[in-house]
Amino acid sequence: METEFIHSLIALVEEMAPYLLLGFLIAGIMHAFVPTTVYRNYLGKGNTRSVVNALLFGIPLPLCSCGVIPTAIGMHRDGASKGATTAFLIGTPQTGIDSILATYSVLGLPFALVRPLAALLTGMLGGICCNLFDKDKVSASTPDTRHIDQPVRSFGQKCVQALDYAFTDMLVDIGRWLVFGLLLAGLITIFVPDNFFVSYRDNHLLNMLLVLLIASPMYVCATGSIPIAAALMLKGLSPGAALVFLMAGPATNMASILVLDKTLGRRTLVIYLLSILVGSVATGYLIDTVLPTAWFSTITDGCLHDICCHSTSEATPWWKTLSAIIFGLLLIRSLVLRYTSHKDGCECGCNHNDEGCNGCCSENSNDVTHTQRTFRIEGMMCNHCRLHVQQAIENVEDVESVTVDLPSGTAIVRGSASDEDIIQAVTQRGYSCKVTK
Repeated sequence: METEFIHSLIALVEEMAPYLLLGFLIAGIMHAFVPTTVYRNYLGKGNTRSVVNALLFGIPLPLCSCGVIPTAIGMHRDGASKGATTAFLIGTPQTGIDSILATYSVLGLPFALVRPLAALLTGMLGGICCNLFDKDKVSASTPDTRHIDQPVRSFGQKCVQALDYAFTDMLVDIGRWLVFGLLLAGLITIFVPDNFFVSYRDNHLLNMLLVLLIASPMYVCATGSIPIAAALMLKGLSPGAALVFLMAGPATNMASILVLDKTLGRRTLVIYLLSILVGSVATGYLIDTVLPTAWFSTITDGCLHDICCHSTSEATPWWKTLSAIIFGLLLIRSLVLRYTSHKDGCECGCNHNDEGCNGCCSENSNDVTHTQRTFRIEGMMCNHCRLHVQQAIENVEDVESVTVDLPSGTAIVRGSASDEDIIQAVTQRGYSCKVTK
């Protein structure tokens, strides 16, 4: 049984790895070459156009359900309307350029096309409803006029930034969830009896509601949800119910629900959850009852069956094997980085390679008048969270430098800014913060 599990896991990684690597690379290029101000300038009005703009910007972005929250809250505080923010929160974590390509590699072209379309329609539903039923709060927040001076990078530096973001930051963010999805898919393949979901298949709504009940509190990224959905389909889950899992799993989890309730309000949270519920079930029901069955039946009869049943009729192409090896090494590296602090013993706790060090480690550092404090930050789950916390603290007046460490969940701040101002800046971004020393 262990051999069967390993073979299944290797076959699935070989099938997904080329598309994942390409998707990460495209996402890194978008991050390095498209300024964030471009996204924010088109989301300020409380109308349908801003909702559509938010979705068109968000759907290709590879943000998980934790990473999308600080991003969306930051956009809202910089001027994005609440309707656009809600649409961005719904549509973005369901897809991404990496997950769309991975969906195509495992589940086929129909799923790869339906999935972003479903995210678009569901996000529109949530954004428009927010504009209609949350009118007293729909106007955009007052933009924060303070900003951080970003260094001007050359083309070569942007290329390096794109690669670093794609194969370091992104993999650190979603690597553990991708591993979780792959392992769970292998376990489902082995331990769940064949045709387990067949008895529920004719009752489409019950089938989807059961999946929704399981998927909503889970934390799984858009890419990590793909092998799980694939394995469930092999056990008899209908394509429509599988799409419900692909939509609800990445878009909701208990952590994001609590943060949204705190930062955007109970009414927006209800609209957010109902939109995902109605949109995912409606789209799944449409797939099972209206769209041609042949579009999706070939999934379980073709390459997906070969992956999970260890077909050896054809040798795996060398480029897939090479991609799997490269991806595996990058994934191992990301897990090491995720759970290893990069501090090198510096007295101030900073990274010597950080631009934020500001010469604090030099011999003349004692000549600088400053106060150093360490803050405990709760709620950071990815590099997007870390970046938003760092930017929030850097925007506080009289802060000289700040280093935020994701693995330890701490922020080391130097400067004469008050503890209250720093804590307020962090909590406004949706995180909890307290002084430790």
